[in-house]
Amino acid sequence: MRLLTLLTLFIGIYRSGQAARISGKVTDEKGQMLAYASILIKGTTQGATANKEGGYFMQLEPGTYTIVAQYVGYNRQEKTITVGTDNIILDFQLSIQQLSLKEVVVRPGAEDPAYEVIRNAIQKRPYYLNQLKTFQCEVYIKGQLQLRAYPKKFMGETIDFEDGDTSQKKMLFLSETVARYSVEKPRRSKIEVLSTKVSGRSDEFGLSTPQIISFYENNIQVGRNLNPRGFISPIAGNALNFYRYHYEGSFIEDGREINRIKVIPKRRYEPLFSGYINITEGDWRIHSLQLGLTKTSQMELIDSLNIEQLYVPYNKDVWVIKTQVLYPAVKLLGFDAFGSFVNVYSRFNIAPSFEHRFFNNTYLKIYEGSNKKPAVFWDSIRPVPLHAEEIADYQRKDSLEEAHKNPHYLDSIDRRRNKVNWFSLLATGENFYHEKNRETYGVNPLLQTFAYNTVEGWVVNLGGRYSKRLDTIATSRRAMYVEPGLRYGFSNHHINYAGTFTYTHGRKYFSSFSFGGGKWIFQLNNANPISQFSNTIRSWLFERNYAKFYEAWYAKFNFTKEVGRGLTFFGALKFEDRLPLENTTDYTLANRKNIEFTPNYPEEIMGENFKRHQALIGNVGISWLPGTKYIEYPERIVNVGSRYPLFTLTYTQGINKWLGSDINYSKWRFDVSQSLNLNLGGNFRYKLALGGFLKRDSVAVIDYTHFNGNQILASADYLSGFQLLPYYKYSNKNKLYAEGHIEHHFNGLLTNKIPVLRSINWYLVMGANAFYISSNKEYVEVFTGFENILKIARFDWVWGFEQGRVSTMGVRLGIRGFGKL
Repeated sequence: MRLLTLLTLFIGIYRSGQAARISGKVTDEKGQMLAYASILIKGTTQGATANKEGGYFMQLEPGTYTIVAQYVGYNRQEKTITVGTDNIILDFQLSIQQLSLKEVVVRPGAEDPAYEVIRNAIQKRPYYLNQLKTFQCEVYIKGQLQLRAYPKKFMGETIDFEDGDTSQKKMLFLSETVARYSVEKPRRSKIEVLSTKVSGRSDEFGLSTPQIISFYENNIQVGRNLNPRGFISPIAGNALNFYRYHYEGSFIEDGREINRIKVIPKRRYEPLFSGYINITEGDWRIHSLQLGLTKTSQMELIDSLNIEQLYVPYNKDVWVIKTQVLYPAVKLLGFDAFGSFVNVYSRFNIAPSFEHRFFNNTYLKIYEGSNKKPAVFWDSIRPVPLHAEEIADYQRKDSLEEAHKNPHYLDSIDRRRNKVNWFSLLATGENFYHEKNRETYGVNPLLQTFAYNTVEGWVVNLGGRYSKRLDTIATSRRAMYVEPGLRYGFSNHHINYAGTFTYTHGRKYFSSFSFGGGKWIFQLNNANPISQFSNTIRSWLFERNYAKFYEAWYAKFNFTKEVGRGLTFFGALKFEDRLPLENTTDYTLANRKNIEFTPNYPEEIMGENFKRHQALIGNVGISWLPGTKYIEYPERIVNVGSRYPLFTLTYTQGINKWLGSDINYSKWRFDVSQSLNLNLGGNFRYKLALGGFLKRDSVAVIDYTHFNGNQILASADYLSGFQLLPYYKYSNKNKLYAEGHIEHHFNGLLTNKIPVLRSINWYLVMGANAFYISSNKEYVEVFTGFENILKIARFDWVWGFEQGRVSTMGVRLGIRGFGKL
């Protein structure tokens, strides 16, 4: 066996030694480099792709070959060479395609000839979309993102890329990947990463996005967040309703006539492309395209995106994609960035035989050692040569990575990072790093440190977090977290202290457990429907003490474990010695007439505060997300979601007599939730629930079924809360209740027809929340509003209905990324 292996290796080395290197540049007639031009061996799909500077190379065995260079919008050029053992320099100079116009009789008001071509392409679109039921290919993926300029400071912090380079122009990201891409239509696909690298980050994995942006689809999804509605293909079934077309002419290639069509959106602020698409005459397939998107295409996040594709014949009847290049550009908050992401497809097999269960829940698999390939390996397989900037970036960042491992360097990085930033200290919290030990220390922001309520008066609430990564691999899940807290109320003079320890792990699937305890202040609804900051503002300025508190000595244990196939088990055990609290201050800055603080218990359902008691509570649950897809890394498996609903079942038991527990009840809850992408129709989300008490011999108010209400301007969570509902009015211990939340995000639909709204890119949103307990205990609220205001804000008008009549109305404001205000 060893002899056979050595012989095979020797033959491979010998054959490689016999191959000659063919290299050169591809330029236009003015000598300008044609970035990512395709160089093919005629009659095959094999070849190379030029880099950003127009340079290419390939290895060929001795023989005679016809080499073809082509670039979208240019005449292709062929050169025949005889390859021996010597290297060959082979340059190409391409001329702009000279288009010939069809002989047509032009009459006033006559239809442009482009429309006949497009109608034929639309008619053939379903055939080409489904022509290959299965295929497999290899894809080389190179992505780079660069900065042209950036601000010196952002949100008060000095921007430091920790690369020793202070110039404005720099390479932010550079990666290469070789992947095997397998498809079985209509829905099955799998990506296997064979080799990958990221400049300056040897333990990480590069971009793995071999997916073909198929313009044979009606609706095209480009990335995840560029436009949630997707974009309409120029040859979609309904494309004639959205686009105008102009016939630019045709050119001949290998005896085929190819029509060049200019694509023009009929209206601005629609999810539409503009540019050129080349369609073959007679069989009406896509030959190549150059299409672009801008802000007027309702793009999010970036300013422009240009897409280039080139298809080549695989055989007489089948064409396959050869190259796909994306050019994004963005200017945002002082950052000016641009990039290129090139995919080169090769080694197509249009009739692969897949093993049984080859397509499973793992849609992306990254093999062990794929990111440890040496430089000589990449030099031997890379179809797109590196250009000068990329070579320099690899050399500099790889050297920096080695330097970064030096303990003295890590200490210097810590000193720079750990300078106090006053904005973070005030609003978001401050972190302090100790990279050498893989440790982070965090302190809560001042806005969370000081608070006011009628029970404790002014409060100092000191808290923070300590975390330690337990493996040297940055992506490992093995980590521990410690969260201590110390709280003092200046009015009731109570000192409370508590802490939580959490451990996360799981080489395959995610698992965690935590335990904690101490003496602390909790809201009667443990879901904390009103934040500490909001309650401070409402109590201190408006004399509204919506939050109701109790104090407890407690101990708790929680666990979560994923087991695959979309299944997750979770559970908890908690003991509390619950102490009632009363108001100890009525201080307010407002002192409004006819408004007084209410007692520290919900008067709607209680005549007096609860009595001190003990509670031992256990709960277990299971969640199932059918069709869950996973990314399988060498050291872990990551859940990336599913297109199906999430089902969750929870059972809670109040355990009587154990540890002196006074409660005795059992309850259940079943949830179904889903987010449905309706493409051009927007996004529809829902969450439905059923639940109730199976046993209710002794139920404390804390353990009631509480609906998450809201009585402040800041919005509650949209799919689990009610925007106008009083916090405890409908808290209950009924045997059965039903709850539902729905909302539809139009994502630019309708508002793109209104001039002012489409120019500022506000999106319409509508929905409803409701629950039913009994015939005289039901509540419905409906809302409509706008989101994407300044990219982060949402504003809603809300109407609440009780017993079929409007009982309340109001407005709500939400800020993305700030959680519960």
